[in-house]
Amino acid sequence: MNYDIIVVGSGSGGLRIAESMNKSGFKVLLIDKYEDSMGGDNVNYGSIPSNALIHISRLVHAAQQATYFGLKEEGKIDWKRVTDYITQKKNIIREHEHADYFRKQGIDVEIGSVRFVSPDTIEVSEKIHSAKKIILAPGSTSTIPNIKGIEIVHYLTNETIFNLEELPENVVVIGGGPRGVEFAQAFRRLGSNVTLVQRRPHFLPRESPEIADILMKQLLLEGVKLMFNTTPIEFSSPHELLVQEKNGKKSVLPFNALLVCTGRALAIDGLGLEKAGIQKEGENIKVNEYCQTTNKQVYVCGDATGAYLYTQAAELHADIIMNNFFSPKKLKCSYDTFSWVTFTDPEIATFGLNAIELNRRGIPYKTIRVEFSEDDRAIVDNYTNGLLLLYVSKNKIIGGSMIGRNAGELAQELILANACGLPLNAFFHKIYPYPTGSRVNKKAFAKHVESQLTPIKKRLLKMMY
Repeated sequence: MNYDIIVVGSGSGGLRIAESMNKSGFKVLLIDKYEDSMGGDNVNYGSIPSNALIHISRLVHAAQQATYFGLKEEGKIDWKRVTDYITQKKNIIREHEHADYFRKQGIDVEIGSVRFVSPDTIEVSEKIHSAKKIILAPGSTSTIPNIKGIEIVHYLTNETIFNLEELPENVVVIGGGPRGVEFAQAFRRLGSNVTLVQRRPHFLPRESPEIADILMKQLLLEGVKLMFNTTPIEFSSPHELLVQEKNGKKSVLPFNALLVCTGRALAIDGLGLEKAGIQKEGENIKVNEYCQTTNKQVYVCGDATGAYLYTQAAELHADIIMNNFFSPKKLKCSYDTFSWVTFTDPEIATFGLNAIELNRRGIPYKTIRVEFSEDDRAIVDNYTNGLLLLYVSKNKIIGGSMIGRNAGELAQELILANACGLPLNAFFHKIYPYPTGSRVNKKAFAKHVESQLTPIKKRLLKMMY
């Protein structure tokens, strides 16, 4: 059958394109490998279930902290209630992200593996379909490290961690990326003994070392054991991991649950890309700045680009692709104002260009630094270990990072200013109710103005006064 557009993959990017094109009157075919995975990693195995778990762990942690004021903490976690809550919230979102729902909206849906048979034609479930344009948004899967003996271990990934039947006593997490640290803190707060093993000298390599260090101190305070510069050597039994530290010291880590968070692999095997004239670049699909492959009628959206593996990246790609379908003004894919949040406690929100990239490009900038210990709201709510770093050039925010409670929400106006190129003085027309948490941003703007008060400007102000 012939379509206007075929979308392979029903994650956030694929759905954004399929639903928008359908509402605009185009004939759309949406394909996913499994019906149960519709909605993509985000809904089924990623941000939604993990943030539901994080929410529960924060409630438990808050109850534990309340004992300081005389309340008594009793009982232990009912793991079944935890998993039931996660499933319930996931199912609410999936009410609008399943095959029957899309079919009712007028989108054709096929379930099965896809392969190209020609530049504009694919085969799925022994059916042949063609389209003017094809979107590849197949997502990614967890990579499993090559550790001796891992075949005897019932290891877990973010796709299987919620299948645990009970809360494990000892959890070992391999990998210090966002998912690794989020799960490590959540399970520790729920009562597990947690050890995080990281080959590098620090975790969260995309974050400022100063920001990551604040989170590291918080995790240590909560009892998470962090092993940096440590290499997993061998699984000596189904529940023991032998590791070696940089100094040569070896130790055995016992575990009831092993969580692997060592990265993602693009789910593009078996697509028959060569039949469509689509070239690869290493392990990734070769794409240009418009998200097009070497077959100009085939586009890539989401994880399959090999860039940032975040839901918002897939949404960015989808918006660029759809704009370029219809607008004479073509948009290019740029990550200069990209942003993400790590949902630990405290949260980390990062956006725009970091110091390393600014130095690499030779862009002159100033760093504005605000510690949350200076903020009244942070003082009364007891989260003074936060920090805001802003990189400013020519009176505009070109990047930054914030760690603190609700940093993902507090940073939104900074992200807006970065994305839209707003001058810093625009924020002086805004009144910040006292004592809201976002006043920490106001302090940053005030510090920027103070830094510009040169002796000459001060003398000029006295003359004007």
